[in-house]
Amino acid sequence: MHVPDGFLDAPTSLATAAVAAGAVGLALGRARRELDDRTAPLAGLVAVFVFAAQMLNFPVGAGTSGHLLGGALAAVLVGPWTATLCLTVVLAVQSLLFADGGITALGTNVVLMAVVGVWTGWLVFVGLRRLVRPTGMSVVPALAGVAAVVSVPAAALTFTALYAVGGHAPIPLAELTAAMLGWHTLIGLGEGAITFLAVGSIIATRPDLVHGARDLGARQELEIRTGATA
Repeated sequence: MHVPDGFLDAPTSLATAAVAAGAVGLALGRARRELDDRTAPLAGLVAVFVFAAQMLNFPVGAGTSGHLLGGALAAVLVGPWTATLCLTVVLAVQSLLFADGGITALGTNVVLMAVVGVWTGWLVFVGLRRLVRPTGMSVVPALAGVAAVVSVPAAALTFTALYAVGGHAPIPLAELTAAMLGWHTLIGLGEGAITFLAVGSIIATRPDLVHGARDLGARQELEIRTGATA
């Protein structure tokens, strides 16, 4: 989903850059609440994993590329604010050092993947948790997987909306929308499976590190202690 230079006009690119700067500024201040000495190393590992996953690009058509996003996975593991920072760093390195995504389109790519991808995944995850009301951690990987499935086409649809407003390439909107939504729905299914497996493996070994399941772990511990006392 890396948007190249010149795909959107200057006003649209400047607008997304402003939104991206505001989101990153908020994340810098609020990510501190999500991290501690135990979870900070996990944020680095998440950034490395997302970087590796996003480097595997394949053409979607109309000058854009498709790949795993990793936003929902990062949000569930380290929290949405930290995840926004992780993906922003990944996108900046890819753009500046590997020419993956345009430099003038960096703000657009941050909005699509580090903001829309991360926060759609997180809000879907939180919404499903409230709906299901799990009492244990076993359901968390499945909820994270569903959130990942939804987050990818959501980011693709956001891109088509931006193109409809400020598209600067001679490509029909209907053709671009069909290519983006079709391919990224398939990508979303793959990302959902990977997210399910990744979150499940971490919960099986170190559930205390998973941001999206911390309160469930505390609740389980309280129930066990209460049962033991009784």
